Amino acid sequence: MTDLTKTPILDRVTLPSDMKSLSDRELHQLADELRSETISAVSVTGGHLGAGLGVVELTVALHAVFDTPRDKIIWDVGHQCYPHKILTGRRDRIRTLRMGGGLAGFTKRAESPYDPFGAGHSSTSISAALGFAVARDLGGDPGDAIAVIGDGAMSAGMAFEALNNAGHLGKRLIVILNDNEMSIAPPVGALSSYLTSLYTRGPFQDLKAAAKGAVGLLPPPFQEGARRAKEMLKGMTIGGTLFEELGFSYVGPVDGHDLDQLLPLLRTVKSRATGPVLIHAVTKKGKGYAPAENAADRGHATGKFDMVTGVQAKAKSNAPSYTAVFAKALIDEAGRDDRIVGITAAMPDGTGLKQFAERFPRRTFDVGIAEQHAVTFAAGLAAGGMKPFCAIYSTFLQRGYDQVVHDVAVQNLPVRFAIDRAGLVGQDGPTHAGAYDIAFLANLPGMVVMAAADEAELMHMVATAAAHDSGPIAFRFPRGEGTGVEMPERGQVLEIGKGRIVQQGKGVAILSFGTRLSEAQKACESLGARGITPTIADARFAKPLDRDLILRLAASHDALITLEEGAVGGFGSHVAQLLADEGVFDRGLRFRSMVLPDRFVDHDAPYAMYDTSALNAAHIEAKVLEVMGVAQLAGKSA
Repeated sequence: MTDLTKTPILDRVTLPSDMKSLSDRELHQLADELRSETISAVSVTGGHLGAGLGVVELTVALHAVFDTPRDKIIWDVGHQCYPHKILTGRRDRIRTLRMGGGLAGFTKRAESPYDPFGAGHSSTSISAALGFAVARDLGGDPGDAIAVIGDGAMSAGMAFEALNNAGHLGKRLIVILNDNEMSIAPPVGALSSYLTSLYTRGPFQDLKAAAKGAVGLLPPPFQEGARRAKEMLKGMTIGGTLFEELGFSYVGPVDGHDLDQLLPLLRTVKSRATGPVLIHAVTKKGKGYAPAENAADRGHATGKFDMVTGVQAKAKSNAPSYTAVFAKALIDEAGRDDRIVGITAAMPDGTGLKQFAERFPRRTFDVGIAEQHAVTFAAGLAAGGMKPFCAIYSTFLQRGYDQVVHDVAVQNLPVRFAIDRAGLVGQDGPTHAGAYDIAFLANLPGMVVMAAADEAELMHMVATAAAHDSGPIAFRFPRGEGTGVEMPERGQVLEIGKGRIVQQGKGVAILSFGTRLSEAQKACESLGARGITPTIADARFAKPLDRDLILRLAASHDALITLEEGAVGGFGSHVAQLLADEGVFDRGLRFRSMVLPDRFVDHDAPYAMYDTSALNAAHIEAKVLEVMGVAQLAGKSA
């Protein structure tokens, strides 16, 4: 914490240029104050705390040494960007993080010239930084490109594709591997073990750099000792690091919290590097704040909390979360079927597979940040006779889409996709919105696509997926709490492609797909006061459609409204195609489709995001009244 007897340095730093006149001693003080300010801000707003605390010193060193925004710092994912935002002219707004109209929780180009590249998904920074470096050399924006990537993000194939290309091109590029031994969950796999081995035999890395002729990249105090060791190294068989084999000059490991190491190293690299350099910095997620350091996830994501105790404020609710319902239902099904396995891509907590792993450790697989591999791995499991449940957020499943098509759908393999965070997700904003999965899955031949209207329906859909062996099947559900409906003891297997009537009415039919059903019911309660009683139906399936139900609703009503938490091209579009093919529009049916707007919806509270998207109860009520006025309803009976 900051020593209050000293003059606050942070008060004198509005932009990184203000740091150029600071001494190294003052930069140490600035780092302490920056850590305190980050903790204070996140205690008010909630958000990603641990990652930012782990890069405080690194953030200070980068902005002190390099000339941003001319030099581009690209933070991978952006979980760790809060200290960066404080130093780059946004301190006065830092307590608006993730709030409507406030600062984004990730880097965002539209927000600041100091955010040269936006990120919400991991493992993109090296590719983007290489693009900046090549653009620079072709006459584009000048300046250095610095990618800061975590060891968890480094487990993704895209990071290695970029490293391979960067090493081949040989452009001046700086990659900082922020190795905190932990992504969101503890990192898994051989890469994590490899990085661990690098810093446990740390002193040899400096000597190997000397042997490779890269001694000039080391801070001056280390250079002479490295030269003296060169002859000794000739007889050793340590071998080059993986990064050196890819064409990078490797420097490290270094203590990522020690400014006395970071500052001279970065200054040397800035003045001497000619090609691609990788600096391996070892850090600690949650550094400097005991509640975060002691938490299982090192304070990765937190709600508002008390700064002294770290205790988070909890919202009161009697309804379980959809994720918890999914986990319980999957455990229940797996208890009866030992062929069921769970797969997650570095999100065991977020997807509920952590609980599944506690019960069935041998049947749970965390593949790291590797969604493409997760999907094809699941396909192989299915081909081998297992029943894989591939639990991936909607926004992250986008990264494995080719594998969904090529490895699963084309081969008609019974992979079960459990799609969490469907629809708008609130404070994480557009990079995490589950807006597109209905459209990109429902257009695949043989794919079954379901959406749970409430937590009881989710239980039924888990049971349905477990029983479905004739091809791929997906079910989507939102983030957050359920509606509080009465829960069944056990999920029931649904008939594929069959929906249900929730409320019989006349004139207008509302056909809902997913959890907007509760908003439709609220709208109809209000409409009832006007003497208007629409029919409400829960489609359950976007693929295959319940043709009989849809055509029956179309024949017995003057107007039909579809409702979904997805982009245009999804459920409503498939219903419209069916109605057009059957010539229903020729008979005068009035049809409307309520979908997410054709734009990226900025971060806010979920209700506010749906409000600006015109998908809440009041908007449904208005749509019914509009279509009634247009249709001049004759009052047909359902």
